[in-house]
Amino acid sequence: MVNDAVKLIECPRDAWQGLKRQIPTDLKARYLRELIAAKFKHIDAVSFVSPKAVPQMADSESVLEQIDRPPDVEIIGIVVNEKGAERAVAMPAVTTLGYPYSVSETFLRKNQNQSPEQSCKILQSIKTTADDSGRDLVVYISMAFGNPYGDPWDSEKLHATVAKIADLGIRSISLADTVGLAPPLVISRVVKSVLTKTANCEIGLHMHSRRNDAAAKVLAAYDAGCRRIDSALGGLGGCPFAQDALVGNIPTEIVMEALRERGVESPVAESLAHPLTMNLAIASEYS
Repeated sequence: MVNDAVKLIECPRDAWQGLKRQIPTDLKARYLRELIAAKFKHIDAVSFVSPKAVPQMADSESVLEQIDRPPDVEIIGIVVNEKGAERAVAMPAVTTLGYPYSVSETFLRKNQNQSPEQSCKILQSIKTTADDSGRDLVVYISMAFGNPYGDPWDSEKLHATVAKIADLGIRSISLADTVGLAPPLVISRVVKSVLTKTANCEIGLHMHSRRNDAAAKVLAAYDAGCRRIDSALGGLGGCPFAQDALVGNIPTEIVMEALRERGVESPVAESLAHPLTMNLAIASEYS
């Protein structure tokens, strides 16, 4: 096997946030413990947002209080404003704040009710909070491959957005195909161009996709040089603020199969049957 490490970010937060029925707090915590037992080292676990906007994440603090995080496990908490950042850094389990930025002004309004100017100012404040508390920060660029709203998009606009974020001293940036628009060739082209123009930053991908396209997208990203990939067991989730028809996350099991085609050593346990079954059961019962 090739020792060309890929950082795999497991995303139960994204898998669950659109489910209509509330998942019990104890069940969420038990599932996160299962992921840790399965050797996941990077988990997008919760968000600290208004419970009116995302009811499923209303109990984030209570969930994390039931997690005994090992020192080598990263727990990401998504925030969209200063209040959320303060909630996140108050939780010892949270190691990293995640902030959604966007190339699309329309989506910024839909997702977090912000203008581009407001979003940039809030990001600067969150960066200060993360630095002061010793936390890391990852910024997700939503609609990084285009959008369904007709907002202007091109590679230069994306590069300018990436540069603006990097200039703030932020070293982890994840490009999000929020509505699953990008085919493999576009993913390859965009990733290569961003990596070429962005030094000293970790560039990742948070892709949404139909299952039949997922492996090709993963391989396109990997072959273009991406070594940070977000996924969710079962391919569950999607952004409830993006469009009417949710396009799920890249399935973790497909990511692992695709990486094996390149001879890449799995960053997690080889058998994910138990947590996969558990996540699919949660989605079925609480959808």
